[in-house]
Amino acid sequence: MNEARCFPFPPKAKAKHPCDYQAYTMEHPSNDDQCKSSVVVTYGNQVTDKVKERSRDQREPLPGEPKCVICNRYGEYICDETDDDICSLECKQTVLCRVANTQLPVNLPPPKRLTATDECFYVRDSGIQSGSVFLSSDQTELLRSKLEIHVKGDLVPPPILSFSSCNFPQKLLQNIEAAGFEMPTPVQMQAIPAALSGKSLLVSAETGSGKTASFLVPIVYLCANFRFEQFRDRKKPLAMVLTPTRELCIQVEEQAKLLGKGLPFKTALVVGGDAMAGQLHRIQQGVELIVGTPGRLIDLLTKNDIQLDDVKIFALDEVDCMFQRGFRDQVMQIFRALSQPQVLLYSATVSQDIENMVSSMAKDVAVVSVGKPNRPNKVVKQLPIWVESKQKKQKLFDILMSKQHFMPPVVVYVGSRLGADLLSNAISVTVGVKALSIHGEKSMKERRDIMRSFLMGEVPIIVATGILGRGVDLVGVRQVILFDMPNSMKEYVHQIGRASRLGEEGTAIVFVSEENKNLFPDLVEILRSSGAAIPRELVNSRYMTVTRPYSNGGGQKKRKHE
Repeated sequence: MNEARCFPFPPKAKAKHPCDYQAYTMEHPSNDDQCKSSVVVTYGNQVTDKVKERSRDQREPLPGEPKCVICNRYGEYICDETDDDICSLECKQTVLCRVANTQLPVNLPPPKRLTATDECFYVRDSGIQSGSVFLSSDQTELLRSKLEIHVKGDLVPPPILSFSSCNFPQKLLQNIEAAGFEMPTPVQMQAIPAALSGKSLLVSAETGSGKTASFLVPIVYLCANFRFEQFRDRKKPLAMVLTPTRELCIQVEEQAKLLGKGLPFKTALVVGGDAMAGQLHRIQQGVELIVGTPGRLIDLLTKNDIQLDDVKIFALDEVDCMFQRGFRDQVMQIFRALSQPQVLLYSATVSQDIENMVSSMAKDVAVVSVGKPNRPNKVVKQLPIWVESKQKKQKLFDILMSKQHFMPPVVVYVGSRLGADLLSNAISVTVGVKALSIHGEKSMKERRDIMRSFLMGEVPIIVATGILGRGVDLVGVRQVILFDMPNSMKEYVHQIGRASRLGEEGTAIVFVSEENKNLFPDLVEILRSSGAAIPRELVNSRYMTVTRPYSNGGGQKKRKHE
Protein backbone atom coordinates (compact mmCIF):
# COMPACT_ATOMS: atom_id res chain seq x y z
CA MET A 1 0.00 0.00 0.00
CA ASN A 2 1.33 3.41 -0.96
CA GLU A 3 2.18 5.31 2.22
CA ALA A 4 1.45 8.57 0.41
CA ARG A 5 -2.26 7.78 0.52
CA CYS A 6 -2.13 7.24 4.26
CA PHE A 7 -0.24 10.40 5.12
CA PRO A 8 -1.56 13.04 2.70
CA PHE A 9 -0.23 16.06 4.62
CA PRO A 10 3.21 17.02 5.86
CA PRO A 11 3.92 17.03 9.58
CA LYS A 12 3.57 20.36 11.41
CA ALA A 13 1.24 21.67 8.68
CA LYS A 14 -1.76 19.46 9.22
CA ALA A 15 -5.28 20.39 8.08
CA LYS A 16 -8.52 18.54 7.63
CA HIS A 17 -9.02 19.13 3.88
CA PRO A 18 -6.67 18.12 1.03
CA CYS A 19 -7.38 21.34 -0.83
CA ASP A 20 -5.45 23.26 1.82
CA TYR A 21 -2.17 21.85 0.54
CA GLN A 22 -0.27 21.43 -2.68
CA ALA A 23 0.60 18.00 -3.98
CA TYR A 24 3.54 16.25 -2.44
CA THR A 25 5.41 12.94 -2.71
CA MET A 26 6.71 10.40 -0.27
CA GLU A 27 10.10 8.90 -0.91
CA HIS A 28 10.55 5.30 0.16
CA PRO A 29 13.80 3.53 0.99
CA SER A 30 15.29 1.23 -1.60
CA ASN A 31 13.73 -1.88 -0.11
CA ASP A 32 9.97 -2.53 -0.07
CA ASP A 33 9.50 -2.40 3.68
CA GLN A 34 6.95 0.37 4.21
CA CYS A 35 7.30 0.36 7.99
CA LYS A 36 10.95 1.42 8.18
CA SER A 37 11.59 4.56 10.15
CA SER A 38 13.56 5.98 7.16
CA VAL A 39 10.33 6.96 5.41
CA VAL A 40 10.36 10.73 4.88
CA VAL A 41 7.83 13.24 3.64
CA THR A 42 8.63 15.90 1.04
CA TYR A 43 6.57 19.02 0.57
CA GLY A 44 7.49 20.85 -2.58
CA ASN A 45 11.27 20.92 -2.48
CA GLN A 46 11.43 20.86 1.31
CA VAL A 47 12.05 17.62 3.21
CA THR A 48 10.25 17.47 6.54
CA ASP A 49 10.64 15.16 9.53
CA LYS A 50 10.63 11.41 9.15
CA VAL A 51 7.27 9.78 9.57
CA LYS A 52 7.03 8.38 13.09
CA GLU A 53 7.26 4.60 13.00
CA ARG A 54 6.03 3.83 16.53
CA SER A 55 3.46 5.60 18.66
CA ARG A 56 5.96 5.87 21.50
CA ASP A 57 8.10 8.10 19.24
CA GLN A 58 5.29 10.67 19.07
CA ARG A 59 4.82 13.48 21.55
CA GLU A 60 1.75 14.39 23.60
CA PRO A 61 -0.65 16.84 21.90
CA LEU A 62 -0.72 20.47 22.85
CA PRO A 63 -4.09 22.08 23.72
CA GLY A 64 -6.26 22.25 20.62
CA GLU A 65 -4.09 19.90 18.55
CA PRO A 66 -5.59 16.73 17.02
CA LYS A 67 -5.14 13.44 18.84
CA CYS A 68 -4.44 9.98 17.47
CA VAL A 69 -7.61 7.86 17.49
CA ILE A 70 -5.63 4.90 18.79
CA CYS A 71 -3.29 6.19 21.51
CA ASN A 72 -4.27 9.87 22.04
CA ARG A 73 -0.79 11.17 21.18
CA TYR A 74 -0.35 14.07 18.72
CA GLY A 75 -2.37 13.24 15.57
CA GLU A 76 0.35 14.45 13.21
CA TYR A 77 -1.02 12.67 10.14
CA ILE A 78 -4.34 11.72 8.53
CA CYS A 79 -5.12 8.20 7.36
CA ASP A 80 -6.54 8.65 3.85
CA GLU A 81 -8.71 5.52 3.94
CA THR A 82 -10.55 6.48 7.14
CA ASP A 83 -9.89 10.24 7.55
CA ASP A 84 -8.75 9.50 11.14
CA ASP A 85 -6.07 11.42 12.98
CA ILE A 86 -3.09 9.15 13.63
CA CYS A 87 0.35 9.61 15.15
CA SER A 88 2.50 6.97 13.44
CA LEU A 89 2.77 4.04 11.03
CA GLU A 90 2.04 1.70 13.93
CA CYS A 91 -1.31 3.32 14.70
CA LYS A 92 -2.14 3.56 11.00
CA GLN A 93 -1.86 -0.21 10.73
CA THR A 94 -4.08 -0.58 13.80
CA VAL A 95 -6.72 1.68 12.24
CA LEU A 96 -6.69 -0.22 8.96
CA CYS A 97 -6.87 -3.59 10.73
CA ARG A 98 -9.78 -2.34 12.81
CA VAL A 99 -11.62 -1.25 9.67
CA ALA A 100 -10.93 -4.60 8.01
CA ASN A 101 -12.22 -6.51 11.01
CA THR A 102 -15.42 -4.49 11.35
CA GLN A 103 -16.20 -5.26 7.71
CA LEU A 104 -16.22 -8.98 8.35
CA PRO A 105 -19.59 -10.80 8.29
CA VAL A 106 -21.59 -10.57 11.50
CA ASN A 107 -21.79 -14.35 11.79
CA LEU A 108 -18.26 -14.90 13.03
CA PRO A 109 -16.92 -18.44 13.28
CA PRO A 110 -17.56 -20.08 16.65
CA PRO A 111 -14.74 -19.79 19.18
CA LYS A 112 -12.46 -22.71 19.78
CA ARG A 113 -13.49 -24.69 22.80
CA LEU A 114 -11.62 -26.67 25.37
CA THR A 115 -12.66 -30.21 26.13
CA ALA A 116 -16.00 -30.64 27.82
CA THR A 117 -14.47 -31.44 31.19
CA ASP A 118 -12.69 -28.08 31.24
CA GLU A 119 -15.82 -26.01 30.73
CA CYS A 120 -18.88 -25.08 32.66
CA PHE A 121 -22.34 -23.90 31.77
CA TYR A 122 -24.54 -20.93 32.33
CA VAL A 123 -27.85 -19.83 30.79
CA ARG A 124 -28.62 -16.39 29.44
CA ASP A 125 -32.02 -14.76 29.85
CA SER A 126 -32.99 -16.05 26.43
CA GLY A 127 -32.37 -19.59 27.57
CA ILE A 128 -29.66 -20.24 25.01
CA GLN A 129 -27.07 -22.67 26.28
CA SER A 130 -23.68 -21.02 26.12
CA GLY A 131 -21.47 -23.71 27.53
CA SER A 132 -21.14 -27.40 26.96
CA VAL A 133 -21.56 -29.01 30.36
CA PHE A 134 -23.75 -28.51 33.40
CA LEU A 135 -21.97 -28.12 36.70
CA SER A 136 -23.95 -29.75 39.42
CA SER A 137 -24.73 -27.79 42.56
CA ASP A 138 -22.17 -29.84 44.48
CA GLN A 139 -19.49 -29.27 41.83
CA THR A 140 -20.16 -25.55 41.86
CA GLU A 141 -19.89 -25.34 45.63
CA LEU A 142 -16.70 -27.42 45.64
CA LEU A 143 -15.11 -25.19 42.99
CA ARG A 144 -16.07 -22.01 44.83
CA SER A 145 -14.75 -23.40 48.09
CA LYS A 146 -11.37 -24.28 46.58
CA LEU A 147 -11.03 -20.84 44.96
CA GLU A 148 -12.36 -18.97 48.03
CA ILE A 149 -15.24 -17.56 46.00
CA HIS A 150 -18.14 -16.47 48.20
CA VAL A 151 -21.50 -15.60 46.67
CA LYS A 152 -24.61 -14.04 48.19
CA GLY A 153 -27.72 -13.69 46.04
CA ASP A 154 -30.21 -15.63 43.97
CA LEU A 155 -29.72 -17.18 40.54
CA VAL A 156 -25.98 -16.45 40.33
CA PRO A 157 -24.45 -18.54 37.51
CA PRO A 158 -21.64 -20.97 38.34
CA PRO A 159 -18.04 -19.96 37.60
CA ILE A 160 -16.54 -20.46 34.16
CA LEU A 161 -13.29 -22.35 33.74
CA SER A 162 -12.30 -20.83 30.39
CA PHE A 163 -13.13 -17.70 28.43
CA SER A 164 -14.20 -19.84 25.47
CA SER A 165 -17.16 -21.17 27.47
CA CYS A 166 -18.87 -17.78 27.17
CA ASN A 167 -19.53 -17.93 23.40
CA PHE A 168 -17.39 -14.85 22.84
CA PRO A 169 -16.49 -14.05 19.22
CA GLN A 170 -13.05 -15.20 18.20
CA LYS A 171 -11.78 -11.62 17.98
CA LEU A 172 -12.66 -10.92 21.61
CA LEU A 173 -10.98 -14.16 22.69
CA GLN A 174 -7.84 -13.08 20.83
CA ASN A 175 -7.96 -9.66 22.52
CA ILE A 176 -8.35 -11.24 25.96
CA GLU A 177 -5.28 -13.38 25.31
CA ALA A 178 -3.36 -10.35 24.00
CA ALA A 179 -4.22 -8.56 27.25
CA GLY A 180 -2.36 -11.30 29.15
CA PHE A 181 -5.26 -13.48 30.30
CA GLU A 182 -4.80 -17.04 29.08
CA MET A 183 -7.12 -18.42 31.75
CA PRO A 184 -9.60 -16.51 33.89
CA THR A 185 -8.58 -15.58 37.42
CA PRO A 186 -10.96 -16.57 40.24
CA VAL A 187 -12.73 -13.20 40.29
CA GLN A 188 -13.10 -13.34 36.51
CA MET A 189 -14.42 -16.90 36.69
CA GLN A 190 -17.38 -15.81 38.81
CA ALA A 191 -17.94 -12.15 37.91
CA ILE A 192 -17.92 -12.50 34.11
CA PRO A 193 -20.77 -15.04 33.79
CA ALA A 194 -22.73 -13.23 36.50
CA ALA A 195 -22.42 -9.91 34.64
CA LEU A 196 -23.31 -11.55 31.32
CA SER A 197 -26.48 -12.94 32.88
CA GLY A 198 -27.64 -9.40 33.58
CA LYS A 199 -27.10 -9.46 37.35
CA SER A 200 -26.09 -6.32 39.19
CA LEU A 201 -22.94 -7.09 41.19
CA LEU A 202 -20.93 -5.91 44.18
CA VAL A 203 -17.52 -7.56 43.83
CA SER A 204 -14.56 -7.53 46.19
CA ALA A 205 -11.24 -9.23 45.47
CA GLU A 206 -7.65 -8.64 46.43
CA THR A 207 -5.50 -6.13 44.59
CA GLY A 208 -3.93 -7.34 41.38
CA SER A 209 -6.50 -10.11 40.89
CA GLY A 210 -7.85 -9.01 37.50
CA LYS A 211 -10.94 -7.13 38.66
CA THR A 212 -10.77 -4.55 35.87
CA ALA A 213 -10.99 -7.16 33.12
CA SER A 214 -13.79 -8.93 34.99
CA PHE A 215 -16.11 -5.98 34.33
CA LEU A 216 -14.61 -4.76 31.04
CA VAL A 217 -14.91 -8.11 29.25
CA PRO A 218 -18.71 -8.28 29.75
CA ILE A 219 -19.02 -4.58 28.86
CA VAL A 220 -17.08 -5.00 25.60
CA TYR A 221 -19.00 -8.14 24.64
CA LEU A 222 -22.47 -6.79 25.44
CA CYS A 223 -21.83 -3.43 23.74
CA ALA A 224 -20.31 -4.96 20.60
CA ASN A 225 -23.08 -7.55 20.40
CA PHE A 226 -25.71 -4.81 20.70
CA ARG A 227 -24.08 -2.82 17.88
CA PHE A 228 -24.04 -5.90 15.65
CA GLU A 229 -27.76 -6.34 16.17
CA GLN A 230 -28.85 -2.66 16.31
CA PHE A 231 -27.27 -0.46 13.67
CA ARG A 232 -29.51 2.56 14.18
CA ASP A 233 -28.65 5.50 16.41
CA ARG A 234 -25.03 4.53 16.99
CA LYS A 235 -24.10 7.79 18.67
CA LYS A 236 -25.54 7.07 22.10
CA PRO A 237 -23.22 5.54 24.75
CA LEU A 238 -24.12 2.07 26.00
CA ALA A 239 -21.93 1.79 29.12
CA MET A 240 -20.21 4.02 31.66
CA VAL A 241 -17.31 3.37 34.05
CA LEU A 242 -16.44 5.83 36.83
CA THR A 243 -13.23 5.78 38.88
CA PRO A 244 -11.85 8.17 41.53
CA THR A 245 -8.63 9.24 39.77
CA ARG A 246 -7.48 10.34 36.35
CA GLU A 247 -4.69 7.76 36.30
CA LEU A 248 -7.11 4.91 36.92
CA CYS A 249 -9.48 6.23 34.24
CA ILE A 250 -6.65 6.31 31.71
CA GLN A 251 -5.66 2.75 32.59
CA VAL A 252 -9.23 1.43 32.41
CA GLU A 253 -9.83 3.09 29.04
CA GLU A 254 -6.58 1.73 27.61
CA GLN A 255 -7.50 -1.79 28.66
CA ALA A 256 -11.02 -1.34 27.26
CA LYS A 257 -9.56 -0.28 23.90
CA LEU A 258 -7.30 -3.32 23.88
CA LEU A 259 -10.20 -5.67 24.62
CA GLY A 260 -12.43 -3.97 22.05
CA LYS A 261 -9.85 -3.84 19.26
CA GLY A 262 -11.36 -4.90 15.93
CA LEU A 263 -14.91 -4.89 17.32
CA PRO A 264 -17.61 -2.20 16.98
CA PHE A 265 -16.50 -0.67 20.26
CA LYS A 266 -15.25 2.88 20.80
CA THR A 267 -14.39 4.64 24.04
CA ALA A 268 -14.28 8.20 25.33
CA LEU A 269 -12.07 9.38 28.19
CA VAL A 270 -13.63 12.15 30.30
CA VAL A 271 -11.14 13.47 32.87
CA GLY A 272 -9.81 16.83 34.02
CA GLY A 273 -6.62 18.11 32.45
CA ASP A 274 -7.76 17.48 28.87
CA ALA A 275 -9.82 19.90 26.78
CA MET A 276 -13.54 19.40 27.35
CA ALA A 277 -14.30 20.28 23.72
CA GLY A 278 -12.31 17.31 22.49
CA GLN A 279 -14.02 14.97 24.93
CA LEU A 280 -17.45 16.24 23.88
CA HIS A 281 -16.59 15.85 20.20
CA ARG A 282 -15.46 12.29 20.81
CA ILE A 283 -18.76 11.37 22.48
CA GLN A 284 -20.84 13.11 19.82
CA GLN A 285 -19.09 11.11 17.11
CA GLY A 286 -20.46 7.95 18.67
CA VAL A 287 -18.95 5.76 21.40
CA GLU A 288 -20.00 2.65 23.25
CA LEU A 289 -18.18 3.31 26.55
CA ILE A 290 -17.49 6.46 28.58
CA VAL A 291 -14.71 6.22 31.18
CA GLY A 292 -14.39 9.18 33.50
CA THR A 293 -14.12 10.82 36.89
CA PRO A 294 -17.42 11.98 38.42
CA GLY A 295 -16.61 15.70 38.66
CA ARG A 296 -15.51 16.18 35.04
CA LEU A 297 -18.37 14.03 33.75
CA ILE A 298 -20.94 16.15 35.61
CA ASP A 299 -19.35 19.31 34.16
CA LEU A 300 -19.68 17.81 30.69
CA LEU A 301 -23.28 16.71 31.20
CA THR A 302 -24.49 20.00 32.70
CA LYS A 303 -22.96 22.14 29.95
CA ASN A 304 -23.84 19.94 26.97
CA ASP A 305 -26.72 17.85 25.69
CA ILE A 306 -25.49 14.26 25.91
CA GLN A 307 -28.12 11.55 25.69
CA LEU A 308 -27.58 8.76 28.22
CA ASP A 309 -30.91 6.93 27.88
CA ASP A 310 -29.22 3.99 26.11
CA VAL A 311 -26.66 3.37 28.89
CA LYS A 312 -27.25 -0.23 29.91
CA ILE A 313 -24.28 -0.80 32.24
CA PHE A 314 -23.04 1.49 35.01
CA ALA A 315 -19.76 0.42 36.64
CA LEU A 316 -17.90 1.91 39.60
CA ASP A 317 -14.29 0.93 40.21
CA GLU A 318 -12.97 1.45 43.76
CA VAL A 319 -16.58 1.69 44.91
CA ASP A 320 -15.74 2.26 48.58
CA CYS A 321 -13.80 5.40 47.66
CA MET A 322 -16.54 6.47 45.23
CA PHE A 323 -19.17 6.26 47.97
CA GLN A 324 -17.28 8.47 50.37
CA ARG A 325 -18.65 11.93 51.08
CA GLY A 326 -18.15 14.24 48.12
CA PHE A 327 -17.87 11.52 45.52
CA ARG A 328 -21.12 9.88 46.57
CA ASP A 329 -23.34 12.86 45.72
CA GLN A 330 -21.69 13.17 42.31
CA VAL A 331 -22.03 9.45 41.59
CA MET A 332 -25.70 9.43 42.53
CA GLN A 333 -26.35 12.53 40.42
CA ILE A 334 -24.96 10.72 37.38
CA PHE A 335 -26.77 7.49 38.23
CA ARG A 336 -30.13 9.26 38.47
CA ALA A 337 -29.64 10.54 34.91
CA LEU A 338 -29.65 6.92 33.65
CA SER A 339 -32.57 4.57 32.99
CA GLN A 340 -32.15 1.74 35.49
CA PRO A 341 -28.93 0.24 34.12
CA GLN A 342 -27.21 -2.94 35.27
CA VAL A 343 -24.84 -1.93 38.09
CA LEU A 344 -21.32 -3.36 38.49
CA LEU A 345 -19.42 -2.26 41.61
CA TYR A 346 -15.83 -3.30 42.38
CA SER A 347 -13.12 -2.80 45.01
CA ALA A 348 -10.52 -4.63 47.07
CA THR A 349 -12.11 -3.29 50.27
CA VAL A 350 -15.89 -3.43 50.72
CA SER A 351 -17.62 -2.86 54.05
CA GLN A 352 -21.14 -3.67 55.21
CA ASP A 353 -22.00 0.02 54.86
CA ILE A 354 -21.18 -0.18 51.16
CA GLU A 355 -23.45 -3.21 50.77
CA ASN A 356 -26.27 -1.25 52.37
CA MET A 357 -25.73 1.72 50.05
CA VAL A 358 -25.76 -0.49 46.96
CA SER A 359 -29.30 -1.63 47.71
CA SER A 360 -30.49 1.90 46.89
CA MET A 361 -29.08 1.63 43.35
CA ALA A 362 -30.36 -1.76 42.23
CA LYS A 363 -32.57 -4.62 43.34
CA ASP A 364 -31.35 -8.19 43.86
CA VAL A 365 -27.66 -7.27 43.83
CA ALA A 366 -25.40 -10.33 43.94
CA VAL A 367 -22.42 -9.97 46.29
CA VAL A 368 -19.25 -11.75 45.16
CA SER A 369 -16.07 -11.84 47.23
CA VAL A 370 -12.87 -13.70 46.41
CA GLY A 371 -10.31 -14.54 49.08
CA LYS A 372 -10.40 -13.00 52.53
CA PRO A 373 -12.30 -9.71 52.36
CA ASN A 374 -10.47 -6.47 53.14
CA ARG A 375 -7.12 -8.23 53.49
CA PRO A 376 -3.85 -7.59 51.64
CA ASN A 377 -2.91 -9.74 48.69
CA LYS A 378 -1.30 -12.82 50.20
CA VAL A 379 1.55 -12.85 47.66
CA VAL A 380 2.79 -9.48 48.92
CA LYS A 381 5.43 -9.94 51.62
CA GLN A 382 5.02 -7.25 54.28
CA LEU A 383 8.20 -6.04 55.99
CA PRO A 384 7.32 -3.56 58.76
CA ILE A 385 10.29 -1.60 60.15
CA TRP A 386 10.14 0.51 63.30
CA VAL A 387 11.72 3.85 62.38
CA GLU A 388 11.59 7.03 64.41
CA SER A 389 10.36 9.99 62.39
CA LYS A 390 13.73 11.78 62.32
CA GLN A 391 15.46 8.65 61.00
CA LYS A 392 13.06 7.81 58.17
CA LYS A 393 14.96 9.59 55.41
CA GLN A 394 18.28 7.96 56.28
CA LYS A 395 16.64 4.53 56.50
CA LEU A 396 15.11 5.04 53.06
CA PHE A 397 18.46 6.12 51.62
CA ASP A 398 20.12 3.02 53.12
CA ILE A 399 17.55 0.76 51.45
CA LEU A 400 17.85 2.49 48.08
CA MET A 401 21.65 2.28 48.16
CA SER A 402 21.63 -1.41 49.10
CA LYS A 403 22.13 -3.86 46.23
CA GLN A 404 20.41 -6.50 48.33
CA HIS A 405 17.28 -4.56 49.30
CA PHE A 406 16.71 -2.12 46.40
CA MET A 407 14.59 -3.79 43.69
CA PRO A 408 13.63 -1.19 41.07
CA PRO A 409 11.21 -0.05 39.81
CA VAL A 410 10.00 1.14 43.22
CA VAL A 411 7.05 3.25 44.37
CA VAL A 412 7.60 5.25 47.58
CA TYR A 413 4.34 6.42 49.19
CA VAL A 414 4.20 9.65 51.19
CA GLY A 415 1.41 11.56 52.89
CA SER A 416 1.59 14.97 51.21
CA ARG A 417 2.27 16.63 47.88
CA LEU A 418 5.07 18.78 49.26
CA GLY A 419 6.60 15.72 50.88
CA ALA A 420 6.60 13.94 47.52
CA ASP A 421 8.46 16.78 45.81
CA LEU A 422 11.02 17.21 48.59
CA LEU A 423 11.69 13.50 49.02
CA SER A 424 12.11 12.81 45.29
CA ASN A 425 14.69 15.63 45.07
CA ALA A 426 16.49 14.31 48.16
CA ILE A 427 16.66 10.80 46.68
CA SER A 428 18.09 12.07 43.39
CA VAL A 429 20.76 14.15 45.15
CA THR A 430 21.71 11.80 48.01
CA VAL A 431 21.31 8.36 46.43
CA GLY A 432 22.27 9.36 42.91
CA VAL A 433 19.29 7.55 41.40
CA LYS A 434 16.74 9.45 39.34
CA ALA A 435 13.44 9.87 41.19
CA LEU A 436 10.31 11.80 40.23
CA SER A 437 7.23 12.78 42.21
CA ILE A 438 3.60 12.46 41.20
CA HIS A 439 0.57 14.01 42.88
CA GLY A 440 -2.64 15.89 42.20
CA GLU A 441 -1.08 19.35 41.80
CA LYS A 442 0.85 18.31 38.70
CA SER A 443 -0.81 18.83 35.32
CA MET A 444 -2.30 15.92 33.44
CA LYS A 445 0.49 16.07 30.86
CA GLU A 446 3.16 16.01 33.58
CA ARG A 447 1.53 13.01 35.25
CA ARG A 448 1.24 11.12 31.98
CA ASP A 449 4.88 11.81 31.08
CA ILE A 450 6.05 10.74 34.55
CA MET A 451 4.05 7.50 34.46
CA ARG A 452 5.26 6.70 30.95
CA SER A 453 8.90 7.27 31.94
CA PHE A 454 8.45 5.13 35.04
CA LEU A 455 6.68 2.24 33.33
CA MET A 456 9.19 2.24 30.46
CA GLY A 457 12.09 1.93 32.92
CA GLU A 458 13.59 5.38 32.35
CA VAL A 459 12.95 6.38 35.99
CA PRO A 460 13.60 3.68 38.64
CA ILE A 461 11.90 5.46 41.58
CA ILE A 462 8.64 7.34 41.79
CA VAL A 463 7.51 9.12 44.97
CA ALA A 464 3.71 9.27 45.07
CA THR A 465 0.82 10.36 47.20
CA GLY A 466 -2.20 8.09 47.49
CA ILE A 467 -3.12 9.07 43.93
CA LEU A 468 -1.34 5.86 42.84
CA GLY A 469 -2.70 3.84 45.73
CA ARG A 470 -5.90 2.61 44.13
CA GLY A 471 -6.44 0.39 41.15
CA VAL A 472 -3.53 1.58 39.02
CA ASP A 473 -1.73 -1.36 37.42
CA LEU A 474 1.96 -0.59 37.93
CA VAL A 475 3.37 -3.19 35.54
CA GLY A 476 6.77 -4.47 36.61
CA VAL A 477 6.62 -3.02 40.13
CA ARG A 478 7.40 -5.67 42.73
CA GLN A 479 8.49 -3.38 45.57
CA VAL A 480 6.72 -0.53 47.32
CA ILE A 481 7.89 1.45 50.33
CA LEU A 482 5.39 3.12 52.64
CA PHE A 483 7.52 6.03 53.85
CA ASP A 484 4.39 7.51 55.45
CA MET A 485 1.66 5.17 56.62
CA PRO A 486 -1.76 6.10 55.18
CA ASN A 487 -4.57 7.24 57.46
CA SER A 488 -6.65 4.09 57.15
CA MET A 489 -6.04 0.37 56.81
CA LYS A 490 -8.16 0.32 53.66
CA GLU A 491 -5.64 2.59 51.97
CA TYR A 492 -2.84 0.44 53.43
CA VAL A 493 -4.31 -2.63 51.70
CA HIS A 494 -4.52 -0.78 48.38
CA GLN A 495 -1.04 0.75 48.54
CA ILE A 496 0.89 -2.41 49.37
CA GLY A 497 -1.19 -4.19 46.73
CA ARG A 498 0.63 -2.24 44.01
CA ALA A 499 3.57 -4.62 44.55
CA SER A 500 1.73 -7.56 43.01
CA ARG A 501 -0.21 -8.24 39.86
CA LEU A 502 -2.03 -11.46 38.94
CA GLY A 503 -0.37 -13.55 41.63
CA GLU A 504 3.24 -12.45 41.14
CA GLU A 505 5.21 -12.07 44.37
CA GLY A 506 6.07 -8.63 45.67
CA THR A 507 7.45 -6.86 48.74
CA ALA A 508 6.08 -3.98 50.76
CA ILE A 509 8.47 -2.24 53.19
CA VAL A 510 6.47 -0.31 55.77
CA PHE A 511 7.93 2.39 58.03
CA VAL A 512 6.13 2.38 61.40
CA SER A 513 6.46 4.82 64.28
CA GLU A 514 4.31 6.27 67.04
CA GLU A 515 2.89 8.69 64.48
CA ASN A 516 0.72 5.76 63.39
CA LYS A 517 -0.50 4.84 66.86
CA ASN A 518 -4.19 4.96 65.87
CA LEU A 519 -3.59 2.11 63.42
CA PHE A 520 -1.55 -0.15 65.69
CA PRO A 521 -4.27 -2.71 66.67
CA ASP A 522 -5.52 -3.12 63.10
CA LEU A 523 -2.02 -3.19 61.64
CA VAL A 524 -0.88 -5.92 64.03
CA GLU A 525 -3.99 -7.93 63.21
CA ILE A 526 -3.25 -7.76 59.48
CA LEU A 527 0.45 -8.52 59.94
CA ARG A 528 -0.33 -11.57 62.08
CA SER A 529 -2.91 -12.90 59.64
CA SER A 530 -0.30 -12.57 56.87
CA GLY A 531 2.46 -14.28 58.87
CA ALA A 532 4.67 -11.18 58.79
CA ALA A 533 7.28 -10.43 61.44
CA ILE A 534 6.15 -7.70 63.83
CA PRO A 535 8.63 -5.23 65.36
CA ARG A 536 8.81 -5.62 69.14
CA GLU A 537 8.31 -1.85 69.56
CA LEU A 538 4.95 -2.25 67.86
CA VAL A 539 3.88 -5.32 69.85
CA ASN A 540 4.90 -3.76 73.17
CA SER A 541 3.46 -0.34 72.47
CA ARG A 542 1.05 1.02 75.05
CA TYR A 543 -1.26 1.95 72.20
CA MET A 544 -1.89 -1.73 71.53
CA THR A 545 -4.38 -1.72 74.41
CA VAL A 546 -6.80 0.27 72.27
CA THR A 547 -9.21 -2.00 70.40
CA ARG A 548 -11.11 -0.84 67.39
CA PRO A 549 -12.50 -3.17 64.70
CA TYR A 550 -10.70 -2.62 61.42
CA SER A 551 -13.76 -3.44 59.39
CA ASN A 552 -15.70 -0.47 60.79
CA GLY A 553 -13.18 2.02 59.49
CA GLY A 554 -12.78 3.65 62.93
CA GLY A 555 -13.83 7.06 61.72
CA GLN A 556 -10.49 7.59 60.03
CA LYS A 557 -10.04 10.89 58.25
CA LYS A 558 -9.54 10.59 54.54
CA ARG A 559 -6.27 12.06 53.36
CA LYS A 560 -6.72 14.33 50.41
CA HIS A 561 -4.26 13.09 47.85
CA GLU A 562 -5.82 14.05 44.57
